Amino acid sequence: MRIATLLGVAVLGLWPCVSQAQQLSSSTFTLKTTRDLYNVCSVGTNDAMYNMTASFCQGFLMAVVNYDYAVADRKHLKEFICEPPTATVEQGVQAFVTWAAANVNSEKYMNEPPVYGAVRGLAHQWPCPK
Repeated sequence: MRIATLLGVAVLGLWPCVSQAQQLSSSTFTLKTTRDLYNVCSVGTNDAMYNMTASFCQGFLMAVVNYDYAVADRKHLKEFICEPPTATVEQGVQAFVTWAAANVNSEKYMNEPPVYGAVRGLAHQWPCPK
């Protein structure tokens, strides 16, 4: 039940971005796999949809990190992502994009749900101590 509530809050937070994006191309913002997230997060700055995709990507990754915090704190579990206090959202996006680009040919990783890939990419950049 709590997971559903947290996911609902994340969806509501992303909704304005999604509703504007649907005017452009709703299929661009349908995230079923890590590859879909990579395609959204790696849109170039010269692309007409860059502002929309960058905002969507940042919001998605921020929701993943906040969910990691919430679950780890609430359940006294180990966090997966331990970024330094100075890390920026842009660095998080770059960390995910770099990881995804290095794994773009991995059917296993690229076909997983996007939240799995987001955690893998961010945890690769900022692993937690064991």
